[in-house]
Amino acid sequence: MVARVLVVEDDPTVSGVLVAYLRRAGFDPVVAADGPTALQQWGRVRPDVVVLDVLLPGLSGLEVLRRRRDADDDSAVIVLSALGEEDDRLLGLDLGADDYVTKPYSPREVVGRVQALLRRSERLGERTGARPLLPRRLVSDGLWLDLAARTAGTGDGPVTLTQREFDLLAHFMGHPGEAFSKEQLLRRVWGWDFGDASTVTVHVRRLREKVEDDPSDPRRVVTVRGTGYRFDGQVAVDG
Repeated sequence: MVARVLVVEDDPTVSGVLVAYLRRAGFDPVVAADGPTALQQWGRVRPDVVVLDVLLPGLSGLEVLRRRRDADDDSAVIVLSALGEEDDRLLGLDLGADDYVTKPYSPREVVGRVQALLRRSERLGERTGARPLLPRRLVSDGLWLDLAARTAGTGDGPVTLTQREFDLLAHFMGHPGEAFSKEQLLRRVWGWDFGDASTVTVHVRRLREKVEDDPSDPRRVVTVRGTGYRFDGQVAVDG
């Protein structure tokens, strides 16, 4: 099944080049040139990945992202932010973006990031009929994670996670009691050899808000002083 990529970019030259690279890589790209159109297209075509510029006519990219996440949409999102716009980048991550690319960028880099997001999903069994590399279901004290269906929940009911939040929790629960630095998590979960460690910080905070009883006093995803983070608790394999 060909993955669909929604490119949200108001510069037709930039979007045209990116679309050409995506098609060459075997994707099915769809373009939206402003915020309102992006919202409409996003809801209609249900993209696998969204490449989202921040500065858009009509509605900002960050507002588009906020509305889609409020609607429990879990499409993977790559935010495009201009060099130096760190606040926009961090806000995008905080709103549920999975990745970011800083302008000016190479279209080849964006395609690589799209491929990396989809490969991660495939390794966990979402888009292939092959047997997943990890057990189907992990359970820990009321928290459960279905790796094949890519769903999660607690005793209070289902929990909606973005693709990157799901991957991060799957990594933690797959290695209970093991501490990881932010740099290690960037390599293992994001697939980056280098990057902004604040990306991990933001995703851990968002993950805690969804799976901890008290995010200000986490009991599952805990901070290891001087190292990084660790998943505490016994994890059972179910299936």
